[in-house]
Amino acid sequence: MPINVPKQLPARAILEKENIFLMETDRATTQDIRPLKILILNLMPDKERTETQLLRLLSNSPLQVMVDFIHTETYQSKNVQKSHLEKFYLTFSDIKSKRYDGLIITGAPVEHLKFEEVDYWNELVNIMEWSKTHVTSSLYICWGAQAALYYHYGINKFERDKKISGIYVQRLINPTNKLVRGLNDVFRVPHSRYTDSDYQAIAQHHDLTILDESDEAGPLLIVSNDEKNVMITGHIEYDADSLLREYERDLAKGITIHPPHNYFPNNDPNQAPINYWRSEAYLIFSNWLNYFVYQETPYTW
Repeated sequence: MPINVPKQLPARAILEKENIFLMETDRATTQDIRPLKILILNLMPDKERTETQLLRLLSNSPLQVMVDFIHTETYQSKNVQKSHLEKFYLTFSDIKSKRYDGLIITGAPVEHLKFEEVDYWNELVNIMEWSKTHVTSSLYICWGAQAALYYHYGINKFERDKKISGIYVQRLINPTNKLVRGLNDVFRVPHSRYTDSDYQAIAQHHDLTILDESDEAGPLLIVSNDEKNVMITGHIEYDADSLLREYERDLAKGITIHPPHNYFPNNDPNQAPINYWRSEAYLIFSNWLNYFVYQETPYTW
């Protein structure tokens, strides 16, 4: 089934080349099928790249999906043209009276700050509080996951000794959870962050369940027992070259950093990286859409 995106969104041309099933709004509204309404708060600097990554993963479902993007009102991004935001994005003020089947909150490059020091923290708190009554299930990515753990469950983050960056092996410890249905017992995914949440506090929290573990990267998938919140600590949405771009960016800034772990073939930065996590990313998003959103959301809000 298709994903419904605006005709002129730049991500559309990329996805069409990949033979992703897209549908324009006019055609979608004539179908007698209730589409899922997904809201995406895009906090990443490269908004167009993140749009493409998330829409790609949302497309792998027999369900019709309609997506609204919002950006922060209290902070103006410096890495995207204002015209792009005006054309394709709303703000929380525009949608706060609506209800959504699903919400996605991305990562953000603000790890070095305490949560309350982030320019748009109060706005994000308002959105997360609103989601309790206006969203069936929310999915949080990387820093977004840390923010959710902090706001919803009082679990703080802490600085790592050094940045974790690369492809890490995860082992399922709760293979019967619906989110990981069909996932291999061992799988590899990208992580990229300077901070970690308190995983001992997560494991001891009566409202949370950790689904997997990694000796080096910690858990990737954490879900609330009521299935309202899904926290993904890594970046399963990343393209094959995303960590390469981050690595080259850090080198250009003069930051002393090792090449991403287990990322380049033969650990040679001159060789093109390979995507080892694509199938896992598609499956996790598909399971979230089906089991946590579609199967739980009311037909009429």
